[in-house]
Amino acid sequence: MNVGEILKNLGESTGFMGFGGADGWKALIMIILALFFLWLGIKKKFEPLLLVGIAFGMLLTNLPGGGLYHAEWWTGADAVANGVNYGYILQHGGLLDILYIGVKTGVYPCLIFIGVGAMTDFGPMLSRPSSMIMGAAAQGGIYLVLILAVATGMYSGGEAASISIIAGADGPTAIFLTKTLAPELLAPIAVAAYSYMALIPLLQPPFMKLLTTKKERMTVMTTTRKVSKKEKIIFPILVTIIVSLLLPSVAPLLGSLMFGNLLKECGVTERLSDTAQNALMNIVTLFLGISVGATAIGATFLSAKTIVIVVLGLAGFILATICGLLIGKIMYVLSKGKINPLIGSAGVSAVPMAARVSNTVGLQYNKGNYLLMHAMGPNVAGVIGSAVAAGFLLAVFA
Repeated sequence: MNVGEILKNLGESTGFMGFGGADGWKALIMIILALFFLWLGIKKKFEPLLLVGIAFGMLLTNLPGGGLYHAEWWTGADAVANGVNYGYILQHGGLLDILYIGVKTGVYPCLIFIGVGAMTDFGPMLSRPSSMIMGAAAQGGIYLVLILAVATGMYSGGEAASISIIAGADGPTAIFLTKTLAPELLAPIAVAAYSYMALIPLLQPPFMKLLTTKKERMTVMTTTRKVSKKEKIIFPILVTIIVSLLLPSVAPLLGSLMFGNLLKECGVTERLSDTAQNALMNIVTLFLGISVGATAIGATFLSAKTIVIVVLGLAGFILATICGLLIGKIMYVLSKGKINPLIGSAGVSAVPMAARVSNTVGLQYNKGNYLLMHAMGPNVAGVIGSAVAAGFLLAVFA
């Protein structure tokens, strides 16, 4: 072999040649999009713990020639007809194929929920049970988007259900549902879900101010009763039993959330609770972000369906916020002005960001109005509500 042939072979083996194919331009666009998301995560600090991983996964999977991820093994015709061949993937798959197994099997979202549960205090919700109503009401956005998605005629029932869960503002739940009902849409749904979670401080305040009066926003809420340790221990156990019997399909997700919370509240597993909140959460976040980003391949990601998903996701998030606020206004009237309707917007399950936004807007109109702990009630109720909604959708469409 002469020098010319060696140079030719080297040139043909580089990834640059991959951009010359039919979908080469799509790969280039996805690389640019990945760099934009990296900028958002690093410079603007938009949900950086996940967005940086997702963006880097998008970057890796769209660089030709690496063989890191093979979409056809997961969503191709053979995989749909005969199931995913995990044995073959373990032998021949790329790095991101191996990591993606945790997404496909639903392991990562459940492990994330163990960490979320260990960091969650259900005390504010238990001390004011009415906050559960606002958390449940905010999930109305999920069902409204489900109707809209079906009405477009572009999506199957399972795809529409997966898109609708974006309105819950809960990334792990969106992944858990989508990996079963619409795995081919996992990338745009996950990116939309986490992007809107990061944009809560920008998206919610205009609607909070539009739908409430100045008098309502200035309402100071009084401290509620102190929840006993016994209540906090019994609650996760009881919820796991009741909800798992009613909706068995949600048992892995909700059970993980409640298990993590039990580790925190029982008082005898401090080391495990600390591990769930820190080491486990960080490790799984690394794997989840980069493997979800790997599914954002230009050939499938850049389509009209993806654009509509982004629009429907935004509509769902806004509708969920409105639903929570409207119920909050009703609670304000029924309580004779004792409940600030702003906390209704925290019913979306982005913990604790949505609660912080309620607190921030309240402080703008009354410097002594601290709503954070009151807003945490609907906020954690929203986490449970979105998980239950996912279980219902799985039961209907799986």
